[in-house]
Amino acid sequence: MTIKEIFDRMDYGPAPEGNAEAKAWLGKHGQTFGHFIDGKFTKPGETFATRNPANGSPLAQVTQGTAQDIDAAVKAARRAQPKWARLTGHARAKYLYALARLIQKHARLLAVLETMDNGKPIRESRDIDIPLVARHFYYHAGLAQLMDSELPGHAPHGVCGAVIPWNFPLLMLAWKVAPALAAGNTVVLKPAEYTPLTALLFAEITREAGLPKGVLNIVTGDGDTGAALVAHPGVDKIAFTGSTAVGKAIRRATAGTGKALTLELGGKSPYIVFDDADIDSAIEGLVDAIWFNQGQVCCAGSRLLVQEGIAQRFHEKLKRRMDGLRLGDPLDKCIDVGAVVDPIQLATITDMVNGSDGDIYRANTPLPAQGCYYPPTLITGLGTASRLMQEEIFGPVLVSMTFRTPAEAVELANNTRYGLAASVWTENVNLALDIAPKIKAGVVWVNATNLFDAAAGFGGVRESGFGREGGWEGLMAYLKPAATAKPLKPVAAIPEPATYDTPALDRTAKLFIGGKQARPDGGYSRAVFSARGKHLGHIGLGNRKDIRNAVEAAHAAKGWGKATGHNRAQILYYIAENLSARAAEFAARLKDLTGKDGTAEVDASIARLFTYAAWSDKFDGQAKSVPLRGVALAMNEPVGVIAALCADEAPLLGLISAMAPAIAMGNTCVLVPSDPFPLAATDLYQVLETSDLPAGVVNIVTGSHAELAKPLAGHMDVDALWSFSSTDLSALIEGESATNLKRTWVNHGQARDWTGPQGEGREFLRHATAIKTVWVPYGE
Repeated sequence: MTIKEIFDRMDYGPAPEGNAEAKAWLGKHGQTFGHFIDGKFTKPGETFATRNPANGSPLAQVTQGTAQDIDAAVKAARRAQPKWARLTGHARAKYLYALARLIQKHARLLAVLETMDNGKPIRESRDIDIPLVARHFYYHAGLAQLMDSELPGHAPHGVCGAVIPWNFPLLMLAWKVAPALAAGNTVVLKPAEYTPLTALLFAEITREAGLPKGVLNIVTGDGDTGAALVAHPGVDKIAFTGSTAVGKAIRRATAGTGKALTLELGGKSPYIVFDDADIDSAIEGLVDAIWFNQGQVCCAGSRLLVQEGIAQRFHEKLKRRMDGLRLGDPLDKCIDVGAVVDPIQLATITDMVNGSDGDIYRANTPLPAQGCYYPPTLITGLGTASRLMQEEIFGPVLVSMTFRTPAEAVELANNTRYGLAASVWTENVNLALDIAPKIKAGVVWVNATNLFDAAAGFGGVRESGFGREGGWEGLMAYLKPAATAKPLKPVAAIPEPATYDTPALDRTAKLFIGGKQARPDGGYSRAVFSARGKHLGHIGLGNRKDIRNAVEAAHAAKGWGKATGHNRAQILYYIAENLSARAAEFAARLKDLTGKDGTAEVDASIARLFTYAAWSDKFDGQAKSVPLRGVALAMNEPVGVIAALCADEAPLLGLISAMAPAIAMGNTCVLVPSDPFPLAATDLYQVLETSDLPAGVVNIVTGSHAELAKPLAGHMDVDALWSFSSTDLSALIEGESATNLKRTWVNHGQARDWTGPQGEGREFLRHATAIKTVWVPYGE
């Protein structure tokens, strides 16, 4: 081919990356690996092959981890943890800094090995994955340095179990290991069965850095190995990235164990293109959104929503761009799309596409003769309920629909059970910043896609999981309050005495749903007696239908989340004012119910309302310092509908301590008041009725915590459930919550001092909000 022909055709010539050093490293280990436990590699046991998906050739034999291997690793981590946690933040920072430097020194070896094991193009491993790995260790070295001064009163969980996927093997390791070590935890990591090699190379690097033995342990194996890690009683926290189905199984497996849990799961992320967008830029962004890493990305922009007026032109230009994508050997630096990770994943993608009822366009580009390759694919003509519009394909397959108005775009974007990420393309910044908060997703990119940084939290909502990775918010997932909690004794209702005086008039307190008093659906009630045996009245016993009605009323009050913080503050102040006017009455009621002077509890309740009125417009987000010409805005947004089983031992203060932070942050709520002493709550709704609180923002359903916990935990339209009940319902709540992976905050039978610092503050505000990271690049 002549020079003129090369310039006419503009074809890329081959640019192979050498892999001799990676092969030499594998050869040094005899292509066979044991686990990395207590600072050394174990003798290999029963092994399985890890293969190069580009050609099917075996790379190495890796040991299949057993329950005994997991136990040995956890014990090593447990031995190392106290000493590691006692180090100063500065001392831990030095180790993390050393790891960051060594990652940079071994960057090319890591990149080549990652590509050989995973199948992604070398330019992605080299230019994206490995630099981000180093960035995470640098960033968390800084967090370790600052933690002692900036986060007093916090302690590490202890031993963290990390289970990571095969799409970003080393980057996911960094996302888990760096914050865990910075916070003072030790780690047992289970890499993906398909892609364990860079984790094992990283284990060698930790020895170069002098990391104390047992601080990081790596056990390879399949799903059974991961299940053994999740189930091990010596693990204090589980951090998992992977499929939603497995995430739900982990939620059920850890229910009631007291283990902390963060889940970063699947997605079906919308890629929204408005008619004023720069179409060529949007198409280039789309190439990155869906064909980056062969579409094997949890936040891949796999649902294209394009405005109707430009849809035909956009699809035509997109197809031309697809035809120009280059597939081939991932070690060739001119390749755009590499190999799918494994034949099993390739078969899954193929079956899903072949079963589609849409119009399928496959890129007119040659496929390699061998290896796990699938062509870039566009599917149009699907309905909103079509399987491929709803289910994650995890491959280089894009599905597309059109919309007419911004409101319809939001409806379509949110028409999924997931909520991980989204992209919005428009030249109208007002439109972009109007749409971004309306999309149910943990991350929104404006005129960009796949922007990541250690300083900016990443994570999802709904069935994309909970928790954040990166930033201060990510570090908090690896910490707990340092104070030791005391066991919470069950609080029983006053039993019916043998004889008692009946009131002159019947007094039956109703439920409070949608701003109105409502009779319980079941028609049952329970008598409430004072500490001295006086009959105080009856309360209605709510059931699952009452819960349904309360949740519907809470959703109908969605305008509350759009109110300004100042407006919410005014209403909270007004509630406090009206409660203050009836303070003596409420104090007397509390004394009747509990036998204790209620004055202090009423005063504390009024003060707590003032606290959250103050916080309503002051729990600020942040503009993150990310290496980009633009900003990454970490915005605190309401979780949605929060249900709470309120404290039994503090009938009024416990309810207000749950209600006030929830509504201060813009949530609506369904409250089940103190089981033995519910009349303080039914008196309170009279205050709410006169305080300008919109109907449905607060709903109160009286009844048994044990009976109402299950319908609340299993309800698909409840976004979070808190339990401060003296009946330990933690296992039931965490297990049932797996239906929609709602956020839970349970007490595991531990007491909370409602009158002190434990009863209010930032911990409550963090549970009442979800951080949404909105990336806004700027410049021409």
